[in-house]
Amino acid sequence: MWRCGLSALAIALVAVSGSATAQTFTTGLAPAAQTPTAPPWPSKPIRVIVPFSPGSGTDIVARIVTEQLSTQFGQIIIIENRIGAGGTIGVGAVAKAEADGYTLLIHSTTHVVAASTYSNPGYDTVRDFAGITPLVSLPNVLVVAANKYKTVKQLVDAAKAARGSMNYASVGAGSAAHLNGERFRQAAGIELQHIPYKGGPEGLTAIIKGDVDFFFIPLPAARGLIAAGNVAAIAVSGSKRASALPDVPTTVEAGFPNSDYNFWVGMFAPVGTPKAIVERLHAETTKALKEPAVVEKLAKIGGDPQPMQPADFDSFVRKEIEVNAALVKAARLQVN
Repeated sequence: MWRCGLSALAIALVAVSGSATAQTFTTGLAPAAQTPTAPPWPSKPIRVIVPFSPGSGTDIVARIVTEQLSTQFGQIIIIENRIGAGGTIGVGAVAKAEADGYTLLIHSTTHVVAASTYSNPGYDTVRDFAGITPLVSLPNVLVVAANKYKTVKQLVDAAKAARGSMNYASVGAGSAAHLNGERFRQAAGIELQHIPYKGGPEGLTAIIKGDVDFFFIPLPAARGLIAAGNVAAIAVSGSKRASALPDVPTTVEAGFPNSDYNFWVGMFAPVGTPKAIVERLHAETTKALKEPAVVEKLAKIGGDPQPMQPADFDSFVRKEIEVNAALVKAARLQVN
């Protein structure tokens, strides 16, 4: 698939494995037996599990970044979409995988939400994973059917008149999209029905068909439909406007304080992955996020690269769990 020069790859791999070329000295004695060593990493394809559908925001970011990483490593990287149960099925597969650097997770804010919404997902969000780095922050866009609502105020007024019958989509119970919708519901003082879907594309189809009224979804997944006029973006949920949609206000600007909700995508490995591999993954991913072609592709979908050191990312995850747990408690959400 993608391969780099053999000599450059060999140099990089030796650096990760910590191995050195053995030297033989003429002493008149028989040479000592050589201890077998593991092949340098990566010596085979790397599997990256994305717990959402192809075409979702997390999936799009994963493919942009891993395409560049494949070039840098000179190794095939396979994206595997393991969907279902608010992302916990895919996450559980990574938690149970061998900690050898050949199975990784690219996930989103939903990863920290699940720590509060699932009582027994089959893994521990903190203890079972080693953070590599955040990849990007992304704007969640509030999308509705084309020509249905022009402003957030119109949507909220309609919800109040509907007296609890208006509904919204998410990519699964307990997902970040679910929590984004709940935060908006609380801020707007309205009653809503939550309709979970397997992924972003399915939720967007429901919007177009008129099966649901609105959807908070990462911009990458909806950008094409917005441009084509199939759905309309009436707000973004982040703390600032999206550079890719400069004329679309935030939900706070639209008149609803405390409705902002930030969405990010990051890379993780199973806990116990060798430190040298974690450091190599961090260094190469940070390098990839600075590549002009990657920066350009991410900018087109509203992505803002957010690399940080592995230890800092682990601390960030713990803090995000606390922040989202408070929101889950306030919304009285419990998936299982």
